[in-house]
Amino acid sequence: MTVQLHRLPNGVRVATEHMPGLQSASLGVWVTAGGRHERAEQNGIAHFLEHMAFKGTKTRSALQIAEAIEDVGGYINAYTSREMTSFYARVLGDDVPLALDVISDIVLNPVFDPHEIEVERHVILQEIGQALDTPDDIIFDWLQETAYPGQALGRPILGPSSRVEKFDQRDLASFVRERYVPGNLIIAAAGAVDHDAIVRMVEERFGGLANGSVQDTEAGKFLGGETRVDKGLEQAHVALAFESPGYRSEDVYVAQVYAMAMGGGMSSRLFQEAREKRGLCYTIFAQASAYADSGMMTIYAGTGAEDLEALFGLTIDELRRTAEDMSAVEIDRARAQMKAGMMMGLESPASRAERLARQLAIWDRIPDLQETVDRIDAVTVEKTRDFAAQLTAAGNAALALYGPVSGAPSVEEMTGRLAA
Repeated sequence: MTVQLHRLPNGVRVATEHMPGLQSASLGVWVTAGGRHERAEQNGIAHFLEHMAFKGTKTRSALQIAEAIEDVGGYINAYTSREMTSFYARVLGDDVPLALDVISDIVLNPVFDPHEIEVERHVILQEIGQALDTPDDIIFDWLQETAYPGQALGRPILGPSSRVEKFDQRDLASFVRERYVPGNLIIAAAGAVDHDAIVRMVEERFGGLANGSVQDTEAGKFLGGETRVDKGLEQAHVALAFESPGYRSEDVYVAQVYAMAMGGGMSSRLFQEAREKRGLCYTIFAQASAYADSGMMTIYAGTGAEDLEALFGLTIDELRRTAEDMSAVEIDRARAQMKAGMMMGLESPASRAERLARQLAIWDRIPDLQETVDRIDAVTVEKTRDFAAQLTAAGNAALALYGPVSGAPSVEEMTGRLAA
């Protein structure tokens, strides 16, 4: 498998990886513009724009966009995250030119028809309502807002209904002009692809774009706090977060290894202690999220109101213990899980294309897989214990609670117990 890169004179980046033996390919346009690139009055516009891209272009209707890909047995979709928006497709190798033409069309030539805006507005408002009705979904939005209050990085990707209800054609077109500039565009493809052919097609479709300027992004600063919504649900949903390294930090892999050992699988500490040994919950896990300039170490659990106090106490005790007794066996297992998960995930062209785009967005290059493996292997017991000690000594955390949570400890009580 060979990774090849190309940069157009206007700044558009192209990355491909040919995967011998495959007859399919995955490709797309990744735009380094997501929720955190919105101003407060724009909150939700990046996600709205993702929806509208499929609602018609200057040459294709919404139905024609879907039919063009599905007539050849392909698949097309998109997503919006806090730092990126992606439009992607998977097709057979012979249909790569068609897929790239369709994706280029929806990114470069959306018409934002007023009628379609109203239709999709209703769809998005239903999506927001569905998220609000899903406790183990909405709690992570609340946690994000609590960790980064009053900041772009803390605002929900879907946006509030009050904003979504007001967006119009001018708002959408304005965000495209501001953020969909060549320096923010990455075209990535993997599988049965030919690099030179992809570059020619990208040059034809994107080469004429004016350079534009890549605007600065508001920095993220983890502040922490508490959001508590007491409601008569069957389960109490709890999410606790501490600041952890951003993805450009040398310690980002330490955080990920720690999260895996702490709550990344059935053999992890929290799963074994909280669920298997004491039966305090059905679901509990830890994860490390990373952004350009910050990150979050998150622990989530769903439990009954009567078990909240015991679960909180156990979690705090385990957080404190890891700074002293995280073992080589645990670290070895976590590293093995991370490496195996990464390698198995990269057996699909979709994962390969996603990796190309994300690595380019972060580093402006594509690190060799061995480089990533080496960084994971460089995580030691000492580094992990030091990371755990920094978490417990930080003094600030973010806590989101939803359900029958009136009797749960406060974030101040939790951090106080950690520091004791």
